Amino acid sequence: MKTQLITLSLVLAAVVCACQQPTPRQKAEKEAEIKAQALLEQLTPEEKASLLLYTSPAIERLGIKSYNWWNEALHGVGRNGSATVFPQPIGMAASFDEVLLEDVFTVVSDEARIKHFQAPESGWYQGLTFWTPNINIFRDPRWGRGMETYGEDPYLTGVMGMAVVRGLQGDPDSPVEKLHACAKHFAVHSGTERNRHRFDAQVSERDLRETYLPAFKDLVIKAGVKEVMTAYNRFRGVPCAMNNYLVNGILRGEWGYKGLVVSDCWALADAYVPGRHDYSADAAIAASQALKNGVDVECGETYVYLPEAYSRALIDDKDLDKSVLPVLKERYLLGEMDGVSPWDDLDPALVEGPEHRALARKMARESLVLLQNNGLLPLDPGALIAVAGPNANDEEMMWGNYNGVPKKTVSLLEGLQEYIPDILYVPGCELVGGQPEKDILKKLSDVDIVIFAGGISPRVEGEEMPVEIPGFDLGDRTDIELPAVQRELLKVLHEAGKKVVLVNFSGSAIGLVPETETCDAILQAWYPGQEGGGAIAEALFGKYNPSGKLPVTFYKSVADLPEVEDYNMEGHTYRYFRGEPLYPFGYGLSYTTFEYGEAKVQKGQLLVPVTNTGSVEGAEVVQLYVQRPSDAEGPIKTLRGFSRVSLAPGETVTVKFPLTPETFLWWSEADGDMVPLRGQYKLLYGGNSRDLKAVDYKW
Repeated sequence: MKTQLITLSLVLAAVVCACQQPTPRQKAEKEAEIKAQALLEQLTPEEKASLLLYTSPAIERLGIKSYNWWNEALHGVGRNGSATVFPQPIGMAASFDEVLLEDVFTVVSDEARIKHFQAPESGWYQGLTFWTPNINIFRDPRWGRGMETYGEDPYLTGVMGMAVVRGLQGDPDSPVEKLHACAKHFAVHSGTERNRHRFDAQVSERDLRETYLPAFKDLVIKAGVKEVMTAYNRFRGVPCAMNNYLVNGILRGEWGYKGLVVSDCWALADAYVPGRHDYSADAAIAASQALKNGVDVECGETYVYLPEAYSRALIDDKDLDKSVLPVLKERYLLGEMDGVSPWDDLDPALVEGPEHRALARKMARESLVLLQNNGLLPLDPGALIAVAGPNANDEEMMWGNYNGVPKKTVSLLEGLQEYIPDILYVPGCELVGGQPEKDILKKLSDVDIVIFAGGISPRVEGEEMPVEIPGFDLGDRTDIELPAVQRELLKVLHEAGKKVVLVNFSGSAIGLVPETETCDAILQAWYPGQEGGGAIAEALFGKYNPSGKLPVTFYKSVADLPEVEDYNMEGHTYRYFRGEPLYPFGYGLSYTTFEYGEAKVQKGQLLVPVTNTGSVEGAEVVQLYVQRPSDAEGPIKTLRGFSRVSLAPGETVTVKFPLTPETFLWWSEADGDMVPLRGQYKLLYGGNSRDLKAVDYKW
């Protein structure tokens, strides 16, 4: 018996010992820190400062190679030649498919590693550190950069953002980091483009913690994102890069963030350039303020003044070392310093190869949202059909922004030609301005159905663009309606008795009130990437059943919206909008129908029965919202779960939503934060944020 006890003790000791063994990543981190520390001790102050520039020069005497920190992968490897171009993030958000999104960014990370291996040196857009995802809240459809985000909801943004991080960064236990992802822009940044270099975001602590920060917290604590980028704006009077409350109080303090903090590009200059933030007396002071606040890498030209700040005793070696050590450590972990990479044998033919294009097609399909269908769709390819509109044959429009340049793009016209090779194409009008073609009806006289490719374009909405035409302002929009020339042409077609399918391309919500009358069907296509035209054609002809859901509210007009620079959440997004939207958040039709049964709570789960009551197979996004009736100042409802399910005709499935403390995260005035809050709730479930059933639940 004694021998057995000794043996058991030895086994248990071995198990405990094994459990305490460092992981491969932990071992690599320790080794990287030792190497980084050894280099740090040999660097001069000027050399240390140079390593914090985004264009970090070589230090040949120590064997340190040059490195450029700036790379982009918003929806595919960007700005570096040919690469697979997936739908714009706002479109991928409409898939409500975080599993597919992680697959997408795993492919992106493979292409990134291939391109890095092929590059002669780590130059601009060739490195391993990618400044994506953009997880700001798309609080107002007039913001031009909102199309870079994953929508207006904090929960959806967090779930999708974490999928991006997992796909880009790869196995968290690998001794070599695959890539860096970067959560941006921290914090309270949601437009407008015109004033971003001087705007001071003033929001309540509740709005900060309940809306603007949750996605960042998810990416930091749950996904282990390696970089966080500060925003251009001020927050409560202090530029975000210099904001101690944001960077040290919340990010590094409350959340325990250990990764790198980077500045947005030339944002530090806003602190001292006259007429912007007017916060710092000169460039050296601004550089010292940002460094002391924890900005490790600067994109811009302010950190070139760090040596001057050092000579003026504004900073010292400890201030430099605090950032240089983790910067060097991360370069070692990426394998960049030693030239170590487990991904060098990836086949270059993967880049924009058949498998990756197929994945782009799949994501483009899932991004499509059917907003209206008066029975016209799906189309019969034998019908008399034409295609018109300014976006029908525009490949560049489909790429969105921050994009690669694919070798082959399937426009909508090309996609339709797969079904109707000789389909009539009549542009009909310009994107914005001008008049419809005078003889448009004559050209379409033998046609019954017109597929109209309308909407807007990344040429008029986006980041700080030199665009000042009616309805648009430097990349933002001043109204949200369809351009007048398109609206007029659709009216002409309708009054002539044509059946009209509007395929709306945009990165943001469009006010389509008249189009609900002039169009028989409306399909929201976003900017769907290089395979978008084929995916749209598949949906129009019924080869694919649309399943996308809106990640933003489609309002009727700007009259529904608060003033654009009002960052308070009241009146913004489905969570605080008290009017009647044109199409609610989470909305999207299908070629089949779904019926929701009576849900029940059982063993800590909400069980939701869903039945396909139509005649074709389809996918539904089952959504769970939570409401706290006693909180009159809180959100009307807020998303806390979703699940994509595919059902055959007549099939019923039971979707299970675990009811965890996170389901009941709510604002607590006493705690000054979001905490699991006990009390009475309503569990709201259904296929969009408007048409919901309820279960009362006390947690």
